[in-house]
Amino acid sequence: MDFPRILVLGATGRLGAMLRRRWPAGQGLWQARPDAQTGQSAPQSTPRVADQGADWLRLDPLSDSAALAAAAERAAAILCLAGVTPAAAARGADLGDNAALGLAAVRAGAKGNSGAGAPVLLASSAAVYGAQGGLLSEAARLAPVNDYGRAKAEMEIRAAALGAELGVPVTSLRIGNVAGADAILGGWRPGFTLDRFADGRTPRRSYIGPASLADVLAALAGRAARRGDLPGCLNIAAPGTVEMGALLDAAGLVWTPRPAPAGAIPEVALDVAALGRLVALDPAAGTAEKLVAEWRALAQKPAP
Repeated sequence: MDFPRILVLGATGRLGAMLRRRWPAGQGLWQARPDAQTGQSAPQSTPRVADQGADWLRLDPLSDSAALAAAAERAAAILCLAGVTPAAAARGADLGDNAALGLAAVRAGAKGNSGAGAPVLLASSAAVYGAQGGLLSEAARLAPVNDYGRAKAEMEIRAAALGAELGVPVTSLRIGNVAGADAILGGWRPGFTLDRFADGRTPRRSYIGPASLADVLAALAGRAARRGDLPGCLNIAAPGTVEMGALLDAAGLVWTPRPAPAGAIPEVALDVAALGRLVALDPAAGTAEKLVAEWRALAQKPAP
């Protein structure tokens, strides 16, 4: 892959680990919080961060703006994966930090690339679309139905406004489900149950595999750094949708159907036509078999 050096905020999360396994050495500049655990004594569930090495930076983006700006000076683009997930919010984290982290990334972008400025790509979510039906393009209105979706929508709006004010190109990446970082493959446990609708189908979602995601983000960050022509928001997924039940079946993971409750969303389908005009998309990348294959292949590689 040929792309400029990218500062990745939130590099110890699930998506960050996927990129670290896929991107060539030296291409990513990885940010970890100062309190991230390190070393062989860290629990397996805790991301391990190298204690030394020029590719790793220990800083808190929300409390150390000077260190963040200094890090940004070394990068041609900034990819902000840092954020508060619903699971973290359930443990007491503040969903409002999603907007705060996005704004911190944009301010750093103004200082990036040796002071010339660096474009910023923010990890948003398909949750900003809420329960709208049909094929959802980036022109669809923001209609989140939960606190997480509302937090990401607020991040998008405020970051875009600050980017316009500071002259920093900002692109919000509305990422669909990522195989292995999702509640299905990533969250499977013995006794797993899954909604099934009256038509016999399980929820259908736009998905992307971890290797495909890493390649797409590399291509987009590189294009943003070289050409600066990314749109303000962009759907990130493989073409088509996949049934969650089919995904578990392809992985050989046993599950039990349960009647879908009122209000359950049968389908979230992202229109990736705009993405396809910027990067090459494999038409088969969103099939259950390909998603499971990517998930398993990348999981076998250690994250540096």
